[in-house]
Amino acid sequence: MLPLESVPNFSEGRDSSTVDAIAAALGARARLLDVHSDPDHNRSVFTLVGGEDALVDALVAGIETAVERIDLRQHVGAHPRVGAADVVPIVPLRADDLPRAQATAERLGAIVGERLGIPVFLYDPPARGPAFYRQGGLERLAARLAAGELAPDFGPARLHETAGAVIAGARAPLIAFNVNLRGPVEAARTIAANVRERGGGYPGVRALGLALPSVGLVQVSMNVEDWEAAALHEIVARIEREAEALGVELVGSELVGLMPAGAAAAAAGAALRIGGFDQSHVLELRLLDD
Repeated sequence: MLPLESVPNFSEGRDSSTVDAIAAALGARARLLDVHSDPDHNRSVFTLVGGEDALVDALVAGIETAVERIDLRQHVGAHPRVGAADVVPIVPLRADDLPRAQATAERLGAIVGERLGIPVFLYDPPARGPAFYRQGGLERLAARLAAGELAPDFGPARLHETAGAVIAGARAPLIAFNVNLRGPVEAARTIAANVRERGGGYPGVRALGLALPSVGLVQVSMNVEDWEAAALHEIVARIEREAEALGVELVGSELVGLMPAGAAAAAAGAALRIGGFDQSHVLELRLLDD
């Protein structure tokens, strides 16, 4: 049986001691594959895999560490957030394991709500993805709870004083991918609006335009939820064309966490101009299938 993956996003990207403490809590109980921290987003993304029991134990320990060390009342960062452990997705590595991932997310939510006293919302993309709960930030979420507009799936019907809420759920693999530009943040916001699905861009693409003051750049920050419908190399080419039209320089791109091998194979085939190239033409992936 394949393990499940989780890619929890914690609202700390500047204090290395806190990032290290969360990584230690996660890695002591499951296999930690990657840590990506960003000081401008003030956010860290961890990638770990394990069986259901190991993954739940690891995530509860990581969230507990975040509650002890992160105070959202003092938090400043470019990325929207409503929790110290902001979003905790459980990801099946095979499509037919989605029910396992959903059951694991529910089990995690029940423990976090009861043991840590944090409201947990189970998201259901695309209608109720993380952005549905983050709109308006913590103050708006608190107001929606108080008005009865929203109710958590687990835990108290009020925000934790310092840790806010947790958004958890099961989802298919996605690619968190950013393109950095040199120019005004308005240009990044315009391009983000044009490439995201809601603006008539690529299917399954969520995008924001953000400033990165620590490096003097701006960014089109994206979640690519269906890399087969929206290939990364096509998105980058579109962003480059739009940037040129706006007089903005494309500086480079950035992968947050890990990506499916099929997406990398598709991009490599396009770069090399090999027609019909996909993961079935990658030796190591074929050997894994046999």
